[in-house]
Amino acid sequence: MSDIKPWRRLSSRALAECRIFNLHESTTESPETGAEHQFYFIESADWVNIVPITDNNEVVCIRQFRHGNQAVTIEIPGGMVDPGEDPAISAARECLEETGYSCDSVISLGVLAPNPAVFDNQVHTYWAKGVKATADIQNTATEKTEVVLIPLADIADMLMRGDIDHALVVATLWRLLYHLKENPQL
Repeated sequence: MSDIKPWRRLSSRALAECRIFNLHESTTESPETGAEHQFYFIESADWVNIVPITDNNEVVCIRQFRHGNQAVTIEIPGGMVDPGEDPAISAARECLEETGYSCDSVISLGVLAPNPAVFDNQVHTYWAKGVKATADIQNTATEKTEVVLIPLADIADMLMRGDIDHALVVATLWRLLYHLKENPQL
């Protein structure tokens, strides 16, 4: 049994409303002392990540420029869950938009807390087998992705070398590799 008790949020106010998240300041009460403290958190829609795998055991990845770290990254398809949308549908939609590959079905790898210290949302992780290129990539004016097919057997080495370093992508890929190790018949 744990002695850790939840803090009680007394109030919250929006500091900035951005296109993909909102920044809030909260006044929260300590369960130990009753003292009030200010905290900041980011409110965001839930996210999805999906690992699409072709019949040739290749992971359909994307290469894209990321503005936060000013670098070109290798990632799996992912994005935001639209309001009222089932996360599995979001994952298949993001896969098609970013790669042109369609998914007949998606299999859950579980849900993660992206960074519970500051984010209030979740990332839903999935994988799909037997995906096929069926459409053109549907980039918006502010994004450009290109497809990179990576043999599934190479993924662990790429993760260990840091070739793939987006933390949520890394967590999703390790979940898939563990799942496949525990269920080799898949």
